[in-house]
Amino acid sequence: FLVDRNTLCKQAETEFVNFVAPDDGRRFGDVYSVQRVAGRTVHGSTSVAISTIQRLFRMLAGEDVPDPEFEDDENDDGEPASPVEVTYSAALPPETFDLIVVDECHRSIYGKWRAVLEYFDAPIVGLTATPTKQTMGFFDQNLVSEYTYEESVADGVNVPFSVYRIRTKLTELGATVDAGTVVPYRDRATRRKRYEELEEDYQYTGRQIGRTVISEDQIRTILTTFKTRLYTEIFPGRDYVPKTLIFAKDDNHADEIVQQVREVFGKGQDFAVKITYKSHSQGFDPQTLLQDFRNSPTLRIAVTVDMIATGTDVRAIECVFFLREVRSAVYFEQMKGRGARIIDADEYAAVTPDAANGRTKDHFVIVDAVGVTDSPLVDATPMERIPSTVSLEQLLQKAGALTISVDEASTLAARLGKLDAQLKPAEKAELAKVAGGTTLRQLVKDLAAASDHDAVELARDAGGEDAVAQLVRGGVTALAGNPELRRRILEIRREKDILFDEVNADELIATERLAHGASSMDRVKSFRDFLRENQAEIAVLQVLHGSASGRPSYAQLQELAERVRRVPSIGSVDSLWAAYGELGELAEPTHKPAVTDLVTILRHELAKDDRRSTAGASAVRIPAFGSVIEQRGEQWLARQERQGVQFSGPQRWWIRCIVDVVKTSVSVTIDDLDKTPFTERGGTQGFARDFGVDRARQIFGELNDELTA
Repeated sequence: FLVDRNTLCKQAETEFVNFVAPDDGRRFGDVYSVQRVAGRTVHGSTSVAISTIQRLFRMLAGEDVPDPEFEDDENDDGEPASPVEVTYSAALPPETFDLIVVDECHRSIYGKWRAVLEYFDAPIVGLTATPTKQTMGFFDQNLVSEYTYEESVADGVNVPFSVYRIRTKLTELGATVDAGTVVPYRDRATRRKRYEELEEDYQYTGRQIGRTVISEDQIRTILTTFKTRLYTEIFPGRDYVPKTLIFAKDDNHADEIVQQVREVFGKGQDFAVKITYKSHSQGFDPQTLLQDFRNSPTLRIAVTVDMIATGTDVRAIECVFFLREVRSAVYFEQMKGRGARIIDADEYAAVTPDAANGRTKDHFVIVDAVGVTDSPLVDATPMERIPSTVSLEQLLQKAGALTISVDEASTLAARLGKLDAQLKPAEKAELAKVAGGTTLRQLVKDLAAASDHDAVELARDAGGEDAVAQLVRGGVTALAGNPELRRRILEIRREKDILFDEVNADELIATERLAHGASSMDRVKSFRDFLRENQAEIAVLQVLHGSASGRPSYAQLQELAERVRRVPSIGSVDSLWAAYGELGELAEPTHKPAVTDLVTILRHELAKDDRRSTAGASAVRIPAFGSVIEQRGEQWLARQERQGVQFSGPQRWWIRCIVDVVKTSVSVTIDDLDKTPFTERGGTQGFARDFGVDRARQIFGELNDELTA
């Protein structure tokens, strides 16, 4: 397995060792041997060998290759003056490997290092996010698998991005420095600064800035704009600078940017650093700086030229900032990819000071200050193509009406993808249940596939705009045909955010003492409105209404309780129970409510119209569900005894436990008899033993019907 730098050897080894073998669940490293190539050969016991192509060449040449853990990456950075030649090596014969996998295979394996790969007779598989013409040529145009950026976002492998463009006069038009002006010059090699008077006008273009000309004010203006718009437009709602990677034109340009970043933000070396291969010359280890940038919560901005442009994984990066042009589509994709990676929520929180209230990395921003995204050579079209002024509700309405456009479908995919990353397992399961088993992540995939640029162009070529519309309609089918799913998505989305109104000033209108229970009446009224509006969709209501068969289940009540909690004017089952208590409608006001008490509340509301038509209806109070079940159990026992049925002590234990389980779980099934507390006396077999098989079945059915009626 060939990687492009030594530091990735250890990372690749960890990935292989942690890989779970699909056959029996054991880890890859428990079954197979993984070797980071060193010495003069590959061990006979090795299952997977990991190396750079440079190290492999040195081994073929008979050199003793040191352990990569103690060797710097720079040993593998040099290019040979001419294509390498490889001769037979007894230590590494051509049949050494069964398969060769080349990571980052868009790099220089096809030119001067090609002989190393062609020496071995194993099949070669190349992996790259950015195949070049040389890549395709080397592999005989044999593209085995293609994975688009949109697909990676839909799968939760990457996060979507947006583009924030900063334009300045000097960047766009350049400028002229008049003759006679004394200007500073800096020697590229020594960095020594000197001053000279211009003998003639010096005119420069925006493209020269950063290379032959450095404009301090241009850098300062861009960075000041970035700072002032950071928390309102670029990353609204944030309190700290997200991890930001700035690309400079060269090392001198990077030095100036770092200095300006520290001045503009009023911070020091622990806030912003330069990380380039030349950091060594200034007394810094670039790998240590990179590790600090990856792990430190205080180091927020790194400025680089090429070192972090490809193959470097700093998952917490949320802002990729271009202060240099990029004319290569491949290189741009590699640079863009530095911000694309997802990150574990705990890892993100450890390096992000304002990661609060469940915030995760759900997107990244490309800040373009030089027009790199204007180039037709690069793909900088974000998935979220519609302004944020178009709400999620509006997009879902268009999906429901099948009037959604390609750009709107792409935007909906991006927003639902962000929502999916924030969902708890129970919320994901809830949406999947409403969607008939289809997960929200699958809905995102369908939307992304229907709005993929290549797929849209193929459809347009095949059948014009009608074919494009058909493609998009296919992607939103699951949403269009399921209004309850759309409603539930909006419920959960609203519950995730709290809006802060910093615009409208408040003023006192009046003060008054509310009548006792007035606010509680509002809460109960909101609950009644909620029941009326959602009667057709809430399963437990359908059961209690008689429009669906069966008995209410605990899962149905939990689902209702969760939806009630999302209604701000209700709050929770606890607050609803308290509201009924303040209105004097509870039989046991001091009872601590549980989810099961929703059954008695719902039955109370469903019977209210009938009670209003009878005298003394106001005296009816809502009992606690447990009290109802306890009373029904006692009534059933009393009837049995009047009929001459006598129960033994063990039999009464079973009856009492069944009553207790129904009080907390709404119902009981035969399968429940093999769970706690029934397992204490043998589960279903013990029940049959103490009652007799035929009598046990009869008793269980009668008691269950009585309690759960």
